[in-house]
Amino acid sequence: MLKIDIIAISRIKKGAYLELVDNYKKRIKWDLTIHELESKHSDPKKSQKDEEEKILKRIDNQAVVIILDELGDGLKSLDFAKTLENFKNNGERHIQFIIGGADGLTDAVRDKADILLSFGQQTWPHLLARVMLLEQIYRAEQIIAGHPYHRE
Repeated sequence: MLKIDIIAISRIKKGAYLELVDNYKKRIKWDLTIHELESKHSDPKKSQKDEEEKILKRIDNQAVVIILDELGDGLKSLDFAKTLENFKNNGERHIQFIIGGADGLTDAVRDKADILLSFGQQTWPHLLARVMLLEQIYRAEQIIAGHPYHRE
């Protein structure tokens, strides 16, 4: 079984995003943990540096690190599922996804990536990106299991 960590800047306290996150957390069978990190700095540069330090402390050097980043490559859902399945088949058991905050990620964090993944050329709110990532993880799990959830 895969262990999936989502390391994300910002906490979801209430509302529609939290309901969607909770819904997907219940549906995903893989071992899933969401680590919500935040900085108390109001200055964007200090905040980004603080976020960098907190993210780097959470990264497991034994895990596959996939960073959501506008500079990354887009993957179709089937390719995303195939990528996760290949990691699993090659003996990887721990995958960490990283989602930055409003000011983005530093090069020090990006340098830890095994894969830079983009959800397209548009800019997405990081809370929505978290929900989109959970949906894609759930979809990948269903594709790998041979369930008809995904249609092409």
